[in-house]
Amino acid sequence: MLHSPRLTQLALTIALVIGAPLALAAEPAKPAAAKPATVPATEVTAKAPLPLEELRTFAEVMDRIKAAYVEPVDDKTLLENAIKGMLSNLDPHSAYLGPEDFQELQESTSGEFGGLGIEVGQEDGFIKVVSPIDDTPASRAGVQAGDLIVKINGAPTRGQTMTEAVDKMRGKVGEKITLTLVRDGGNPFDVTLTRAVIQVKSVKSQLLENDYGYIRITQFQVKTGDEVGKALAKLRKDNGKKLRGVVLDLRNNPGGVLQAAVEVADHFLTKGLIVYTKGRIANSELRFSADPADASEGVPLVVLINGGSASASEIVAGALQDQKRAVLMGTDSFGKGSVQTVLPLANDRALKLTTALYFTPNGRSIQAQGIVPDIEVRPAKLTAETDTDNFKEADLQGHLGNGNGGADRPTGSAKRKERPQDNDFQLSQALSLLKGLNITKGE
Repeated sequence: MLHSPRLTQLALTIALVIGAPLALAAEPAKPAAAKPATVPATEVTAKAPLPLEELRTFAEVMDRIKAAYVEPVDDKTLLENAIKGMLSNLDPHSAYLGPEDFQELQESTSGEFGGLGIEVGQEDGFIKVVSPIDDTPASRAGVQAGDLIVKINGAPTRGQTMTEAVDKMRGKVGEKITLTLVRDGGNPFDVTLTRAVIQVKSVKSQLLENDYGYIRITQFQVKTGDEVGKALAKLRKDNGKKLRGVVLDLRNNPGGVLQAAVEVADHFLTKGLIVYTKGRIANSELRFSADPADASEGVPLVVLINGGSASASEIVAGALQDQKRAVLMGTDSFGKGSVQTVLPLANDRALKLTTALYFTPNGRSIQAQGIVPDIEVRPAKLTAETDTDNFKEADLQGHLGNGNGGADRPTGSAKRKERPQDNDFQLSQALSLLKGLNITKGE
């Protein structure tokens, strides 16, 4: 799918993340067993003499802290804090990852972790089951949407943050965990589950209506490219014929693995550049081009973005905009145009280091600027109005039938179930644009 230069081992470690202080870098887009290559310092710059004066100052400061600080501080804590400070002052995205942070990074970008398979929210101080994920320990044990989780292994959840509760439910595969649930205001009951490997899909899709599909990408994980390809095939199958339009929703997508972003863009492109990167290291200068295969069959495309669309999302949006393949709609994107490389260290630790900037096919760097949509559409609330007070010809007693044999359509006959676009103004505008494009083309 990707053209020269071939992905190097360093390239496979490249990841992209949103620029929020708590956001984590993406996992290397490669098999877990392989280790990313580190880059010798000589490739970055010629060896320079050690800054002896600064090192003496560092040692003196460390010695003074150990001797005079109000509480004892061990060497390990001081050195780890020094490393964190060294990286945090480079840019907002470079960071030192301890074992827990590194593990969380790998889980979030691979889409796999040890857990129970429950999507949760918070209600009245309790943890509430939003939905059990199909074919997981939770769904097999009969956990239902709406259940309140009042205890985890006997410890009350009231007063805990959702993050704290989720951390307790995740853990080592094969271990048992007991949840105390309350269903429909009834008496509490216990359910004992065994943690298993949970696979979270980053892509959701459905038909908005006949001929028009919707694909939502929540995050760019290692398997996202494959998932989008499968989503396009399923939409086409469900529709029974070629689609007339697709909405690709990247709103509030914080980014993820660069490789996945390239694969997603490639599903909609048949030629040309997708993205290229520039950095100080020779191996950080990469170019990714589209493959002639077209999984989307050239279907008209609208891409939704907003201020939460960052990094890998901006790579996809920028490529499709520059190549005139899609109409971008929504509001300005986040503006993170840097690339991070994940460099594993000893003892299950890692560095997340900014090593390059990426550029759209037309040479745009969106760093600290973002991508401006082709059509600005700000969020708005939709209020449905009923027309039950208005009568139609078909409501009149003794009305004539349709001369062509069509069925009568009295008031209220066109009732339909609620659709995603009914409560999403930006999505409804995207769908209207797709319909308008087809009308003007005479299709």
